[in-house]
Amino acid sequence: MAFKNSILLGTIGRYNDRFHVYQEHRELEERLELALKIPRTDGVEPVYPQDLGHGGEAVDLVKKSGLAVSAVNVNVKSEDMYRKGSVTSRDKKVRDTAIEYMKTAMDMSAEFGANMISVCPLIDGWDYPFEVDYQDQWRWLVEAFEAAAAHRDDVRISIEYKPFESRNRIILPTMARSLVLCEKIGAANLGVTMDVGHALMANETPAAEAALGNDLDRLFYVHFNDNDRGADWDMLPASVNLWETLELLYYIDRMGWDGWFAYDVFTRNGDNVEAIAATFEIMDNLEKLRSKISMQELDAMVADGVPARNINKLIASLL
Repeated sequence: MAFKNSILLGTIGRYNDRFHVYQEHRELEERLELALKIPRTDGVEPVYPQDLGHGGEAVDLVKKSGLAVSAVNVNVKSEDMYRKGSVTSRDKKVRDTAIEYMKTAMDMSAEFGANMISVCPLIDGWDYPFEVDYQDQWRWLVEAFEAAAAHRDDVRISIEYKPFESRNRIILPTMARSLVLCEKIGAANLGVTMDVGHALMANETPAAEAALGNDLDRLFYVHFNDNDRGADWDMLPASVNLWETLELLYYIDRMGWDGWFAYDVFTRNGDNVEAIAATFEIMDNLEKLRSKISMQELDAMVADGVPARNINKLIASLL
């Protein structure tokens, strides 16, 4: 199976958490130059408006790099106006601004030939009981994505779900709830980004959720990383959950899904460019391992369904 690898441009720039700042700040031009030097890079995922500018000032810069764009990532969370929500803000002006962000990013995505945006409504949700009106929030969410999807049907909107952070409870925490939204709206250009780390946080089985999204033709995008299911650590793929990651690759191949892979891998210790290069190599090595076992043998293991035999065969494949 051939991968289409995309770099989330934020992963090769400065990164900070609640306690520290990691890595050096790099302007967009430098990050694009570095992306071109990383082996196995097929494309990038720039952020609107932080990378591209509110008026698309950096669109030509990305075009001139020669790199394909997998999707335009729409940031409707970090600016101060979104502190209390974006597409579900109580303030209609804020909701309308978030919708305009998505529409503008859709136009830029079409200009790149990507024809897809990815949006993660991390700031939309709640922290306490009786803090929000759940019915209003859901209605505003539906209205926002209806409006964005209707803007142009040649650009797909891929919604990235996550159970918590920045809110204690995010309004789209799982694949299932995200698919309910998509099916309620019914637009063919509305689908889901499955971030493996977010699926793990939600105590999901990534392969099972990918199969569900694919069954409804709404699995648009996959972000790979890893964690211990406790928090969104954005670790190297398969560094914790080796077999779950391998199982996901098996199902992606079996389903014939051929979308982009992007990598939400952030580096606190070491060089972040080296980490992205290693990420791509890890994915290649995972594919080699899957090929070593063979699709036929994996099919037979699933058909057999006996863990005592299957896990033993998987471990033996590493020897």
